[in-house]
Amino acid sequence: MNELNPTSHHNMNQLLGPLGPKRSERASRTDVYFSADVETDGPIPGPFSILSFALVFAGTYDGARFDRPKEYDKVFYRELRPISEDYEEEALRINGLDRGRLLLEGELPSVVMDQAFKWVKDLSGDANPVLVAYPLSFDWTWLYWYFVRFSRDGSPFDYSRCYDIKTALAVKSGLPISQSGRSRLPSNLVSARAHTHHAVDDAIEQAEIFANIFEWEGRGGGNRAT
Repeated sequence: MNELNPTSHHNMNQLLGPLGPKRSERASRTDVYFSADVETDGPIPGPFSILSFALVFAGTYDGARFDRPKEYDKVFYRELRPISEDYEEEALRINGLDRGRLLLEGELPSVVMDQAFKWVKDLSGDANPVLVAYPLSFDWTWLYWYFVRFSRDGSPFDYSRCYDIKTALAVKSGLPISQSGRSRLPSNLVSARAHTHHAVDDAIEQAEIFANIFEWEGRGGGNRAT
């Protein structure tokens, strides 16, 4: 599956206004967030494989203003060919993907990761792409490993440009990390979307949660800004 609505996205150079030193300076200190969801056939990359993943444009922040997308229509989604013979049945039961079909029809990781790198960099322009996930540790581990292993250009997120929604919730709510999972989200921060274990659906759901928490004033600060 290719990018959704590929003609609808503009890079950050266009989004941030006319060319010029002020725009370039503003872009260079702007973060561009990408919500990521990865579906795999096991717990770690290398012995096991990414079967599908999605990246969704999730907003920008220049240190003063956060802007969430009006629509989550800037999406990169691919289904990949497994890279090893090992897999866990439980992982396949959860994501519902047909690993046998992907062995025949899945795209090569070397092709997909180059495409993903270009898509992220084209959309970000002069700004700084940041990977967002909840929790970050799983999706970051898989995508970083795949970018470094298979993309000619490495990772568009460098080695550390990432944002953990779980940590953000813990800090803003005053909860320990161990009590900051999705099941602990206050009702004003959840997404109305279902968690389906399809990478696109879950990346968009996660992007909404991310924006809700980013805008939220935190414990004692009332509900999130609207």
